[in-house]
Amino acid sequence: MKDVEKERLFGKTLNELKFVVRENGLQPFAARQMADWLYKKHASEIDEMTNISSKFREKLNASFIIGRIEPVKVQKSIDGTKKYLFPAGKDKFIETAYIPGKNRATICVSSQVGCKMGCEFCMTAKQGFQGNLDACEILNQISSIPERDKITNIVYMGMGEPFDNIDEVLKSLEILTSDYGYSLSPRRITVSTIGVIPGLRRFLDECKCHLAVSLQSPFKQERLNLMPIEKVNPLREVISEIKRFNFGLQRRISFEYIMFKNVNDTENHVKELSKILNGLNCRINLIKFHPIPGTLLEPSEEKTMEFFKDELNRNGFLTTIRQSRGQDIMAACGLLSTLANSLK
Repeated sequence: MKDVEKERLFGKTLNELKFVVRENGLQPFAARQMADWLYKKHASEIDEMTNISSKFREKLNASFIIGRIEPVKVQKSIDGTKKYLFPAGKDKFIETAYIPGKNRATICVSSQVGCKMGCEFCMTAKQGFQGNLDACEILNQISSIPERDKITNIVYMGMGEPFDNIDEVLKSLEILTSDYGYSLSPRRITVSTIGVIPGLRRFLDECKCHLAVSLQSPFKQERLNLMPIEKVNPLREVISEIKRFNFGLQRRISFEYIMFKNVNDTENHVKELSKILNGLNCRINLIKFHPIPGTLLEPSEEKTMEFFKDELNRNGFLTTIRQSRGQDIMAACGLLSTLANSLK
């Protein structure tokens, strides 16, 4: 049997590993042993699982592989950011950004190959949708880079809309935060969405990680012009859903706001933003737009962004301007795309 026909163990939850154990005649405790090898000891071969008998390892080898894969390409920015390219099926690829900082190191992971949301300002959207990633492929981006032990924070802000792939995203988050998995604090993980309400509900109910909502405009028609999701899941409904949820001190809600010159950067936008977010204990991150082909949008001027930030802070919202990282290697916000690789 070829490896490509074998089932992958990496990316399975403890309950799924218990099923594997039961189906293969192992003792129940072997499921936790396997999880320990997969997520704590970073085993790359089943035969490394030395506390499982050789007889059962041989049986597992007949039907399973670990399933982790190395990146096929890496680019390094002048600011230290790295962009990794991973295969994701036949002629398909995803990109992952590793962003080192003074006191933290963040990895920005993808959840889909391309994206179907069609946002006007995003290179991934221009690529179109080519498929969902499973939990193995999501976690592989974290586990298979040389810097994995340096990572302090994880953001689901790469290619794709996480809540459009909610089952596999939640599986990956369970493995990251469970004691049988990576044992990471949910406070170190942020999942971003443009506002897919069914996935948002499940995320809020089933997970304790931080939430970031990509907002872009408080005005309905203007947001619709930028983000087609507004037609199906209007921003006001998204915010109403969030307001119904009780965010405690252990969980943060933030709003991402990419700024476009003479589009969404006026004083009226500050006033309307302050109005619709009133009552939410949230953070607002202002993001510089990085121009992409096929759009007339331009980035707001620096002085305009500073004014916008100061006004929102004055209105009681903790607001910062996010530093752009990795722009020279197309790793900054909105620039991830593997279309060129898939066409080779």
